[in-house]
Parts: sequence; structure tokens; C-alpha cells
Amino acid sequence: LVGTGGHYLTLVALVRWARLDPVAATTCGFAVGAVINYFANYHLTFRSRRGHAGTMPRFFAIALAGMGVNAGMMAACHSGLGLHYLLSQVAATGTVVVLTYLGNRFWTFREVRHD
Repeated sequence: LVGTGGHYLTLVALVRWARLDPVAATTCGFAVGAVINYFANYHLTFRSRRGHAGTMPRFFAIALAGMGVNAGMMAACHSGLGLHYLLSQVAATGTVVVLTYLGNRFWTFREVRHD
């Protein structure tokens, strides 16, 4: 939730005050949220015991893919269908949260057993 909050705050600030296009603004917001989410996922969600050298590149590979899906959905919903940018972002968030969680659960933070 904190990472999503950072994403949305950045999105709204850049659209309202910097007059940035919503698709560009959500991409910046996604980057802010990804940094917050890495540390939240590492320490809280998955309680990883693996080193950052093994988890960080994987996490940000998943995040980069999520950023692409997010931007694509924002472009389709906002620019293509004409939906309000925040409604478009809610739709994108729902999809991206599920996809990135699954990627991180089964690849980034997967426990490796040494039996």
C-alpha cells in the first residue's frame, strides 16, 4: 500500500502541478513505487533471507515488465478510451499488482531449499 501510495501521489502531482501527460506521469510514479516496494517486499511481505545482489535485479526486471503493462493499460484506457486518468490507473493497478506479486513470489523471493 505504501508503494502504491507513492506511485499515486507522484502521478497526481505530476499531472496536476507539472502538467505532465498521465502516461508519462504514471511511469515516473511507478518508478517511485517500485523503489518503495522493493524494500517493503524484501523485509515485510516475503521476509527474504537472500542477499540483495540476488533479489534486486530480479525484482527490478519484474518491475520493468510491470511498468510496461501499467503504461500500456494507461495509454489504452486514458488516451484510447478517454477514461479519467485516475480511473485508468485503478484498472492498471489491479492488473499489475497481481502480475508483479506472482512474479516476485515465484521467482524473485522464491525460497531455495538446501536439503
